[in-house]
Amino acid sequence: MKILGILGSHRNDGATDMMLETVLSAVKAPNTTDMIYLEDYPFKPDQGDRKDPVLDKLEAKLLESDVWVIAAPTYWGGLAGKMKDFFDCMRQRLVRFDHDGGTHPDRFKNKHYLSITDCYTGTFENWVTGVTDQSFRTIDKVMSAAGVIKIHELVLTNTWGMKALPENKKQACLKWGARLNTEQKRDDSTLKRYIELFFMVAVMALLTMGIQVGLRLVSTADFWWRYASFVLIFYVLLGCILHFFTVVKHRRR
Repeated sequence: MKILGILGSHRNDGATDMMLETVLSAVKAPNTTDMIYLEDYPFKPDQGDRKDPVLDKLEAKLLESDVWVIAAPTYWGGLAGKMKDFFDCMRQRLVRFDHDGGTHPDRFKNKHYLSITDCYTGTFENWVTGVTDQSFRTIDKVMSAAGVIKIHELVLTNTWGMKALPENKKQACLKWGARLNTEQKRDDSTLKRYIELFFMVAVMALLTMGIQVGLRLVSTADFWWRYASFVLIFYVLLGCILHFFTVVKHRRR
């Protein structure tokens, strides 16, 4: 299995690079690693049938890799421009377009990715305001369109003047780097988890309402109608809350 690090920052010796290098250092043989520093690749968008040769090289590296570790700092509350420019230039290659201009996963479908970002903002401020959220959303949106499956995300705060990774962040990077050594599943289990959640809600609601009936706390009139409506309403609300905290409200510390 091959793991590809993609560094989209102005420097290749800063906090973002330290995070990426630490993750890749935990990958062991027979797995291999490679790294792209985007500043070393003067890519340009394709112009119709005229393909950019630099993008050809980058595309080949993406295709031959099984896992991508995407690392870019957060500037002004958004993803660093170099990484965003890379995504924009690769747009025609990452997805397949239908006759209406809709995008569909193509050759990169079922690959996996781990995302990394960092910021000057303090830990508490980032936790409250979500300064790094937009960076993760941008990465996730591009990867989702390409059919690439998310493994995890790592964030580093308080990076102003930082010369070495804090020990807890170093250990987190090593932990997730080590996890990349295992073969990744080629499918996304999100739908499966939501189906399992529905049946858990249905069973717990039935038990709860059954106990209430047994204790004569509620009437048995229209029991099944009230039960079905409760399960559906509760499931939708719970699903929305879980989606917010696991997808919208990204890791901030």
